[in-house]
Amino acid sequence: MPTEMRMTEIVESSRTAVRSALAHLADHGLIEGMKQRYLLRKPKPADYFDVSELHSATDQLQQVLMERIYARDLPPGAEFSEVELSRAAGVSTIAVREFLIGFARNGLIEKNPRGGWRLCAFDTKYAEELGEVREMFELKAIERIAALAPDDPVFARLRELLARHEALGRKPAEAHAAFPDLDREFHTFLIGLLDNRFAEGLNDAVSMVYHYHYQWDKRDEIPRNQYALQEHLAILRPLAQGDVAAALAAMRSHLRSSRETMLSSLRQRENRAHAA
Repeated sequence: MPTEMRMTEIVESSRTAVRSALAHLADHGLIEGMKQRYLLRKPKPADYFDVSELHSATDQLQQVLMERIYARDLPPGAEFSEVELSRAAGVSTIAVREFLIGFARNGLIEKNPRGGWRLCAFDTKYAEELGEVREMFELKAIERIAALAPDDPVFARLRELLARHEALGRKPAEAHAAFPDLDREFHTFLIGLLDNRFAEGLNDAVSMVYHYHYQWDKRDEIPRNQYALQEHLAILRPLAQGDVAAALAAMRSHLRSSRETMLSSLRQRENRAHAA
């Protein structure tokens, strides 16, 4: 089977998810082991299972949680229960517990010793801290590309991402509503280059906080997406040509503007809450 890195690209997910899938395949006798990954047999109908409910449950939980944070139903320090979130999202308490345990490592929520969960913070300080750590990891990812051989498969993936960005740039303005998915894919690709569990954990928080923020805040959505697309191109073009210095400068500019957009929105939300 392909390398873990290649499989993350094929399924457009994290190495954590790929390793979980490999462990499942090994447990059910489809592959020899986690390291060898030799295919022992083709899957049978009984090997398949429906993951659509799990994906929809996770998406629904993220949406409900972030909606309540944005609507100020859950200010910093607010407590909530698994049952409460289960009812609001329309999913099982088991799915809620698994989601909360996994997401707690991002520092946005924590388990309450008395039972239930507590929202730590989703304010300008949290966004600033998240942005600072994100910058360290993503700049490191670009530096990692400089050390790769010219024929490394990563460059084929880079060219493919560049072509898709350029294709979207040629489409009408309204088509740029699809940019957030491409943005998530671009940043997930960079983080995947590090093969670092802490970086992958951070990417989960970035993906939820930043991308849900863009789904929620529709003000100037199209021009904002168009501008971000051009910022991506300013990173991808020199990177594909081996000009790492130019790519690093463009990445710093992109992360700075992305963080400022987030902070500006959060400040406006906090001001509205104080005024109310």
